[in-house]
Amino acid sequence: MPLAPVGAPDSTLTIGAVIALTGNANLYGQDQRLGIDLARRWSEALPLPASDPPRRPLRLQLEDGGSDEATAIAAFNLLIKQGALSLIGPTLSQQAFAADPIAQRRGVPVVAPSNTAKGIPQIGHFISRVSAQSSVIAPLSIAEALRRDPQTKRVAVFYAQDDAYSAAETLIFQKVLTARGLPPVTIQRVQLADNDFQIPITAALQLQPQLVVISVQAVAGGNLIRQLRELGYRGQIVVGNGLNTPNIHPICQRWCDGILIAQAYSPELDTPINRTFLRLFRASNPGESPSQIAAQAWSAYQVLFEAVQRLQRQSGFDGLTLGQARAALMEELLAGHYDTPLGPIHFQKDGELVQGRFYVAEVRMDPGGRSGRFALVREANAPASSAPAATSAATDSAPASAR
Repeated sequence: MPLAPVGAPDSTLTIGAVIALTGNANLYGQDQRLGIDLARRWSEALPLPASDPPRRPLRLQLEDGGSDEATAIAAFNLLIKQGALSLIGPTLSQQAFAADPIAQRRGVPVVAPSNTAKGIPQIGHFISRVSAQSSVIAPLSIAEALRRDPQTKRVAVFYAQDDAYSAAETLIFQKVLTARGLPPVTIQRVQLADNDFQIPITAALQLQPQLVVISVQAVAGGNLIRQLRELGYRGQIVVGNGLNTPNIHPICQRWCDGILIAQAYSPELDTPINRTFLRLFRASNPGESPSQIAAQAWSAYQVLFEAVQRLQRQSGFDGLTLGQARAALMEELLAGHYDTPLGPIHFQKDGELVQGRFYVAEVRMDPGGRSGRFALVREANAPASSAPAATSAATDSAPASAR
């Protein structure tokens, strides 16, 4: 349905979201859909300050980005054509490299909730992300593994060679290992569609690694971990951001236990906004904790919502064309500071995330071996280039009826 002109005082403003609801990446998409929905419910329940003008209606339009580039491109084109003010997504870095240039050419702000590969914000002025890049996160889990076993000498690396995220992250892991005097004894290349890893695992285990480092997406990664253990590997396993979802637990089951992963979110962060996020999440998921991916999806919606509200308070959208409104929103988005479930964040001028709080977690599986949790091991200091941002005015201010 065509939207009213953006300048009309009562017209609806649309935020589009392109996430993986089908294909292998839908394990991430499930978390993202939940995180965005919770943020939308939170924002709708916030009281309107007495001094603020009436809020313009804000609508979320969700489209399936699938797990491939073509589906993400089609969803971006659809939402842009239908007049979306801004976009959240897509789920995978490889999709972002294909779809984001479309939004950049059309001047549509994009906030990436889960794209960690190098170069995503640098696609153009209208591209930003709330997902910390792999170069900030990946070294933290390696450091923890070597702290636990300083005698580690032999490291095997696995990565998916047909995935932009995996290929980028593994180079970071390898650089960190080499800098510590631990160049990998073997680098095993796999495919995202693989489900039998016996040949690369057997080749790696012949070299007797003491540490295995994995950069793949969730389905392949879960199967790879399970098969590593079944074939006799008992050393430490460090995994990258592709396995940062509890949806891996039913795949690798009891063999997930003990793997190390660096994270940009911890449910144990004791701040008002994270307590609100946890409360809303657990209302529909009793006894569970949200994943990093859900928290990042919430944060993507939150920063757009807050930027829209600030823009309305300053000058509003009245009289602006859609292109002018998109440009104004991008400037406001980049200028803001946000207190999110991830902690305080803001953006560099190029749309890169600035975040100060990171964590190392260990998977601890329940006795039944079908479910588990990411248990906090320690909070890690952010590199100097990712210093903590100042907090915004966002607080735990939703009325009780929303909790």
